[in-house]
Amino acid sequence: MQPSAPPSRPRGRGIYLLPNLFTTGGLFAGFYAIIAATQGRFDDACIAIFVAAILDGIDGRVARLTNTQSEFGVQYDSLADLISFGLAPALVMYHWALSAMRLDGVTAGKVGWVVAFLYAACAALRLARFNSQVNQVDKRWFIGLASPAAAGLVASLVWTCFALGYEGAQLRYLALAVTAAAALLMVSRVRYFSFKGGGPRSDRMPFLAVVVVLAVLAAIAIDPPTVLLAVTAVYALTGPAYAGWRRLRRGGRESA
Repeated sequence: MQPSAPPSRPRGRGIYLLPNLFTTGGLFAGFYAIIAATQGRFDDACIAIFVAAILDGIDGRVARLTNTQSEFGVQYDSLADLISFGLAPALVMYHWALSAMRLDGVTAGKVGWVVAFLYAACAALRLARFNSQVNQVDKRWFIGLASPAAAGLVASLVWTCFALGYEGAQLRYLALAVTAAAALLMVSRVRYFSFKGGGPRSDRMPFLAVVVVLAVLAAIAIDPPTVLLAVTAVYALTGPAYAGWRRLRRGGRESA
């Protein structure tokens, strides 16, 4: 009779805390962005939002690599994302430009804060929809613009214009349009490429993609706000462009 295998030792609590520490770091960055925006330090606020996005991309991979996924971690990550990619971008944009809508009258001033709220509400709806459909959709695609990408678009616009010396009041209508568009894209049914695979090798990246990422990182190092604005704007436009291309293709097939 063979001896039974010794029982496996339970994992320490520390390893379960590791991914949640990255999530907490992202939450802190989002909170810091709000504080910095209220003090007029918009460049610091925008940098903090991008730091939160980086940490948001790390925590999930750390959880998978260490096999420490948990329902608690999923819910905590969503709540942190709501702060970092919902409230923080909305308030940064409001303090920078949308609050200046009141210069055009009382009604316009109300439109400014309503659009800021619309962005925050759409981010919450986007996160709730993602959580409810996480096991029902193709992992290669996001349904609607992901909240970190929308936050990156809003933050990079503020950062670029602030670095160029523009005041938010001068560009308040552009800010209003971009904020509303980002909000509506988040809750749309437009599909965006997620850069994830559907198989067991979903965490692996092709060599060409590595080269492209390195090139983008080099460009970001040269001019961070402008390059990030270009990248996030192009990505935000790929969804509607792909949807339009599919519609044209479908119409061509039906007419053939």
